[in-house]
Amino acid sequence: MTEPEREPVPLLPGEKPSRISGTARWVIVCAVVALALAVAIWPRSGGDTAAPPPSGAPSTSVSPGQLQAARAKAALAPCVTGGTARGPLAGLRLDCLGDGAPLDAGALPDGLPTLVNVWAWWCAPCRVELPAMAEIASRGAGKLTVLSVHADPNPAAALDLLSELRLTLPTVEDPQAKVATLLGAPRVYPATILLRADGSVASVHARPFTSADDVAATVRADLGVDL
Repeated sequence: MTEPEREPVPLLPGEKPSRISGTARWVIVCAVVALALAVAIWPRSGGDTAAPPPSGAPSTSVSPGQLQAARAKAALAPCVTGGTARGPLAGLRLDCLGDGAPLDAGALPDGLPTLVNVWAWWCAPCRVELPAMAEIASRGAGKLTVLSVHADPNPAAALDLLSELRLTLPTVEDPQAKVATLLGAPRVYPATILLRADGSVASVHARPFTSADDVAATVRADLGVDL
């Protein structure tokens, strides 16, 4: 009985005929194709959320003078405080990025829902999203509180970014990323958490928003607030 004739095995680019078995050659060809596909679909930076740097990465040391100069240049609006502490953030002590004043992150204006936006100065998608959040803070005056949270231990870099973007958005400094943990958000940036007026979590969004209208549509759907 004669064995059926097998199809010729393709040669790799620049390869000369050899005594490598057909099976081995097919394994090599498949490996090359798989590698090419992996490179083609590997995610590029700047499109989606960004993971935090390794926990062992050194943080940049900032002198008091540098921080004071960065604060003066950024001229951020004062952080919003004075409400009754409530929800998962009640009792969490953080500092206002603009002036260093301590505050209770859960003591937000009474009777209003809150949008919490967690970001970091090194996050490329955050740079794109921050102007939209600043616009929402303006559009939501009297209807929605926006709590901007910088979750990185380098406040000067955050101030420099806000200065570069010409944003005076009130922001709190959260060097240990406690806000995201308490609200059940993943450690990716940016992350947006919507809180009801009683401080409870309505929804968590681990993605960058593309515009203020994109944010407003989500606020309307999850909190029933028109901006």
